[in-house]
Amino acid sequence: MEDDRPGPGEELNTGPPTRPRAAASVIVLRGGADTLEVLLVKRNPRSRFMGGAWVFPGGAIARDEGEGEAAQRAAGARELEEEAGLHADPDALVPFSRWITPEQVRIRFDTYFFLHRAHDDAQPRIDNREVVDWRWYTPRAALDAHRAGEILLVFPTIKHLEQLDGFDSVDALLDHAGGKEVRPVQPRVIGSGETARILLPGDPGY
Repeated sequence: MEDDRPGPGEELNTGPPTRPRAAASVIVLRGGADTLEVLLVKRNPRSRFMGGAWVFPGGAIARDEGEGEAAQRAAGARELEEEAGLHADPDALVPFSRWITPEQVRIRFDTYFFLHRAHDDAQPRIDNREVVDWRWYTPRAALDAHRAGEILLVFPTIKHLEQLDGFDSVDALLDHAGGKEVRPVQPRVIGSGETARILLPGDPGY
């Protein structure tokens, strides 16, 4: 399983870079002081962008939501409600990361990822349009399922799960995130066609 290849909907752009669209995504957590599980939802396989991929709930910021952090929080909470039927207070979302789609990719987003602690008995309700399934996973179990070919993950989700796998509990993760400075991460695509690879800042060749 190639984890550093562009995913479905990430066709390369041969012209000038597309301006990234502002977006927000919510990493829903459960487990408290004992463990850490995350919610992944499966995008409709018929979707042009990331069809069939398992992702964190999220989407683009609507025009009426404005700009800046307040808009990011509002969009994250809205998308979580629409795609997974879970309510979150926008002001209580914890900033975790910011990822900007590589300039070499045609469809681009500037996405803020937030953390949200859910109740242990939270039961998502999918819309069966954009999202067709959901599951709770430990980060390691999700990565193992991807590498076994059981689920499809895309590069940003994989990298976030690898980060989350370093924490034993929701409490430990939120303690870490509370004092974390969020800096933008913009991967690069090297090569083209079957040889295309995604690199992160600090990787050889970036």
